[in-house]
Amino acid sequence: MKPKNKTFGFLRVTAFSPEVIIGNTELTTTRMLETMQNCAEKRVKLLVFPELCLAGGYSNADLFHQSLLQTETLSNLERLVCQSVNLDIVTIVGMPLAVNGSLYNVAVVIDRGHIVGIVPKTYLPSGAEFYEARWFANAHDLTVKEITLFGKTIPIGIDLLFESKEDSSVVLGIEICEDVWTPLPPSSFQAVAGATVIANLSASNELVGKADYRRQLITQQSGRCIAGYIYSSAGAGESTTDVVFSGHCIIAENGSIVRESERLQNGPTSVIADLDIEACVHDRQRTTSFAKCSHELAHRPAYRRILVGLPTNAPDHLARTVSAHPFIPSNDADKHQVCSDIFGIQSLGLAQRLKKSHSGVAVIGISGGLDSTLALLVCIKAFKLLGLDFKEKIKGYTMPGFGTTAGTKSNAFLLAEAAGIALEEVPISAGSIQILNDIGHDGTTEDITFENAQARYRTLVLMQKANQLGGMVIGTGDLSESALGWATYNGDHMSHYNVNGSVPKTLVGFITRWVAENEATPAMRKVLEAILDTPVSPELTSAKEGEIAQKTEDIIGPYELHDFFLYHFQRKGASPQKIAYLATIAFRGKYSRETIVKWLKVFIIRFFKNQFKRSAVPDGPKVGSVALSPRGDWRMPSDACSDQWLADLE
Repeated sequence: MKPKNKTFGFLRVTAFSPEVIIGNTELTTTRMLETMQNCAEKRVKLLVFPELCLAGGYSNADLFHQSLLQTETLSNLERLVCQSVNLDIVTIVGMPLAVNGSLYNVAVVIDRGHIVGIVPKTYLPSGAEFYEARWFANAHDLTVKEITLFGKTIPIGIDLLFESKEDSSVVLGIEICEDVWTPLPPSSFQAVAGATVIANLSASNELVGKADYRRQLITQQSGRCIAGYIYSSAGAGESTTDVVFSGHCIIAENGSIVRESERLQNGPTSVIADLDIEACVHDRQRTTSFAKCSHELAHRPAYRRILVGLPTNAPDHLARTVSAHPFIPSNDADKHQVCSDIFGIQSLGLAQRLKKSHSGVAVIGISGGLDSTLALLVCIKAFKLLGLDFKEKIKGYTMPGFGTTAGTKSNAFLLAEAAGIALEEVPISAGSIQILNDIGHDGTTEDITFENAQARYRTLVLMQKANQLGGMVIGTGDLSESALGWATYNGDHMSHYNVNGSVPKTLVGFITRWVAENEATPAMRKVLEAILDTPVSPELTSAKEGEIAQKTEDIIGPYELHDFFLYHFQRKGASPQKIAYLATIAFRGKYSRETIVKWLKVFIIRFFKNQFKRSAVPDGPKVGSVALSPRGDWRMPSDACSDQWLADLE
């Protein structure tokens, strides 16, 4: 259940391509009215039809100049307007409209029984199979800002934006088909002027390869505009005399496709989605170059804003996919490239640091756990990039303590053997006891002091070895541990260069598995699979009957939840309530809301309390859009208070 009165900035929209009837505007309008009714029942707040569809389709050609077609189209527009009075939805329809003796290709905005604005097409294609300049004048030929239609004065022009009465962050801009294919799309200026949603009424014919280009075009424009983008193209019922229209409908948001329709269907096509306007606004604030583009508006007419009913909402069944694992690509086709890129960034970053620091040796602690395993794989790749013998240059150390189990210790040796590197064992129990005795600790009470003595002693050993060998200590801590502060300050928190510093825990395992499947020898693959099956543990308390006694996720909660929280908190700027709402959707059937809220509280408390550790992290390569380096993505006071965030969750 969503918290009361919270919408979280979601706007439900639909792109719909009806089956038009060329030359029959009345039947086409009837179908459009049915669509409006159905969409309103589904709580859609914005419905976008294709270009010129109200006239019975884009392919009317010279029929557009027939007075009967123009008259019938106007008559059916009035019908749409009158019958929408009780529909809680804003509808945009395409049609030809005569103004002062010229015919324009326009988008008409209807809001609950009223035409609130009309936007003409700016760029008319007139080459190859397109002949629009034969029938229409372009927007720049328009000499008036208002027209009278059905006895009412209505704004018209390319300077119109439509602002939600209920949520001022929702601002709608409109362009028509060819407009977005040009070097200077109207939507770019609309976005800079405040539009967070762009509607495109289109009639894009289908050609081999064109669909892919169209997807890229819409996706990239939504990314450049940092906005939601609703694209509705002509489809079934259009003339197939020379070309075929596929009814391609796309809803994109800030560089990604949220939903997409099927193409080339024998009938209407549509797609419905909830756009996250709040997230777009957050990204605009983060992207300071976006605001600088406002200077481009200085020599353009000011936009007129028209209030419309476009309320945001947070439905129980969100019309968009909420990934439970946002750091892991959901598209199988992308997984190989993503893993290859991240592993390559880590390896090249380390290679350059080794080269420029003149460090001939990489010193790394190998525990048999997941993080140190990935760090070792990166080391091997880095030395290969440098053309150096990694078997001689990588010095591995396993440092068993009070909680080290035979399983992880065995994994460490098997990993080193499979990699072909030497692994030296340096027990730390005696040294840790000495430190504890020196400070007056009894050496048996397994408190935080007992645990941290081991973590700091391990780092001491590695740093001293690096001094001894003229090498560099390679860090193994990951992004999730940094977010939660799950590291001992000046212990495993510290290194000379941390290759995993911006890789979250869920992605560490994913990349390791990718290496096992794509780059590892059979022997190495077998070891990596065993490590992947081992529970995550710091192993700082005594083992029980040879088994791991200290399982990290039993203490701080599931890493998949914390990575989800981190992504939406840091990358999207979402409130705790919104994070819980989204997590409940993403993990439906796996975690209850109560469980999600429990661990979200832990995340908030630990994230705020441990900023001081993140303020002093070593260098390391950024691999994704979420990172916590104080020199880059995240700067936060170490003494910030978490009370407001916890109160929001309550």
